[in-house]
Formats: sequence, structure tokens, C-alpha cells
Amino acid sequence: MIRTIVKIDAEVCDGCGLCVSACHEGAIGLVDGKARLLRDDYCDGLGDCLPACPVGAISFVEREAAAYDEEAVLAAKRAQGDRLAGGCPGSLSRFFAEEDAAAKTTTAPKIETAVEGEGGRSASELAQWPVEIKLVPVQAPYFAGAHVLVAADCTAFACADFHRSFMHGRTTVIGCPKLDGVDYADKLAEVFACNDVASVTVARMEVPCCGGLEQAARTALARSGKDVPFEVAVISTRGEVL
Repeated sequence: MIRTIVKIDAEVCDGCGLCVSACHEGAIGLVDGKARLLRDDYCDGLGDCLPACPVGAISFVEREAAAYDEEAVLAAKRAQGDRLAGGCPGSLSRFFAEEDAAAKTTTAPKIETAVEGEGGRSASELAQWPVEIKLVPVQAPYFAGAHVLVAADCTAFACADFHRSFMHGRTTVIGCPKLDGVDYADKLAEVFACNDVASVTVARMEVPCCGGLEQAARTALARSGKDVPFEVAVISTRGEVL
């Protein structure tokens, strides 16, 4: 029969797996690092996977396809305990503080320096998952009204008090322009433009290559048209905030 069904462009797909999590029927899986429609009869054509794709690799097409088989989908879910094969659980989008009104503040959190001699074990300040710039969806509840922290990968390892000093009260995204070999400006511009972000803070290392992250964030904010506070914190290789 001819019906509406999703199409995945393998050339565009970056293998983030967000569409796999979004597809409640289990029609999509990751094969060789790329999302693939595994079974036509599992796809209901409603497109829950469409907005989950951060790179626009998914579209609708009209083509010859097997009819949607709800009974087969339910049977597969029962057989596998709602954990259908092919997905990447590590890419599942989660908002840890969604029901915690105190987690969002009206003003940008202040960057603090570590207090020498503090003891004990601090709780994680990570507000959501995933955190990699390449993996976060363009639109997500944790970006609504958020103070966004764009952090270089190395900052959390160099700065001993990074969670309390930088991540508290912020939605954190991370990346390394040198290792990833990409310009984050396009992705960040979409995130800033599509969400009512309250402020943007960049945490970068003092090394020159880390300047690419700062420049990408500046460019992204300009492209988004948003006029929000922008701050840059530079951390030395010994973990000091310069």
C-alpha cells in the first residue's frame, strides 16, 4: 500500500540516536553508527522522531510500504521489556531538574572560586543529558529560560570546583573545537534562536585553540538575534580562573 512513512538520510545522520529514543514503536535503530528504519510495519508515520533529529536527517515520504502493525509493535515491546533493539540508551535526552522550580534562577548565577580547605563530597550540578554540543537537541525543556554554559571539555578536569563554581543553576553543553574539528556556531545559533535562553557563559581554557569555542558562541549569539548577557571565563592549565 502507498502511505506516509519516515525517510532517514544516511549522509546527513550523525548517529546521535535521539530519533531512536523518540520512536516509541521501535521502528528506528542504529546500524553501523547511522539511524535506519528497521521495519516499515513498525512505523506509524506520525513523526515523533522528526523534531528529535538535531541535523534534519528525517523527513516524510509517500511510498509503497507495509501497513502499520500495532499488534506486532506491542508484541515486540512485551518480548523485550520496552527496550527495543538498536537504540543507544546513552543518547536518551533527560532533564534532571524539570520538576525542581528552584533549579532555575532569574539572574545569571555568579561564577565563584573554590574555597581552600573545603572538605566533603559535592553533589553533581549537571542539569540534563546529553551534554555534548553535537548531541543535544536544538529544542529541549532544559533550554527554556536557561542560563547556558558552553564549556570546553578540559575545563572540568582542570578546575577542581567546576560544578559548584560554573555549572550550578546552568544548562551545560560541552565541546572541543580542536578535537571535534567542527564549527559549533551553526548548532549553537539554532539552540539560542529556538529557545528563550536567559544568558550565555563560556568557560574555556587559556590555550589558544580553545578560542574557537569562545568565537563560536559569540557568533552563534549574534546570529540568533538574542540580546542576553554574555560572559567568558578563562581557566589556566593549573585550574585557576584568570
